Amino acid sequence: MAVSSLAITTPIRNLGLYVLLLVKAFGSLGEFSLYRKNLFTQMVRTGIDSIPIVALAAGFSGAVTTVQTAYQLVTPFIPKSIIGSIVAPSLILELGAVVTGFILAGRVGARIAAELGTMRVTEQIDALEAMGLNSVGYLIVPRVLAGVIMFPILYVFACFVGIGGGILVAQIGGYLSIGEFVKGAREFFQPFDPIFGIIKSVVFGFAITTISCYKGYFTGGGAEGVGKATTEAAVMSCVYILLADLLLAVLLL
Repeated sequence: MAVSSLAITTPIRNLGLYVLLLVKAFGSLGEFSLYRKNLFTQMVRTGIDSIPIVALAAGFSGAVTTVQTAYQLVTPFIPKSIIGSIVAPSLILELGAVVTGFILAGRVGARIAAELGTMRVTEQIDALEAMGLNSVGYLIVPRVLAGVIMFPILYVFACFVGIGGGILVAQIGGYLSIGEFVKGAREFFQPFDPIFGIIKSVVFGFAITTISCYKGYFTGGGAEGVGKATTEAAVMSCVYILLADLLLAVLLL
């Protein structure tokens, strides 16, 4: 009975702490001078430093999608340009945002949880509070804002690199020419597709950073607790990316 009661109350308690943390964070948005410098630092660490790994993942995603699409469409009755019609929307609607989200959940989310978790177990957060600083405004708000700002930029970058990778492989592999690829991509292009992708990237950025901040901020148990919080932040971020991906698709498409 005690185990059953704990299984019910723990998720509710965690949700309450998460909501309270968000309320406190939004309440400190007016204190921009407090975290302005930290915001720019986090934007560089979240966005600029993530460009190489995002480019690598997006480029290979576009290339693999092109090869697999060409492999499945081996019939003279379907024009080769259909490959571009499939690859480009796949990257814009799904792969660009989701692959980038997974990469950043492991890179950015784990880093945030480890940083804040280490500060918590070494009592650095308590020291900030003792000095009169708003630890949520100083530590959490810049990381969340950096994620919300930089994730859409990385998504756009990933789409360009992914489509470029698809075009490059299509040309080198002899599947179709650049002109045929671009023609197919433009033929079925919908103006709402990139808007939908940007909306998803904003939601993913918010989910990853807030979950990671929550896990790190409320870490306990020393070094073992930091490791556990880091793992949980990355795993939960990926799970909620998938959940948000499904909900947004159902609501907006």
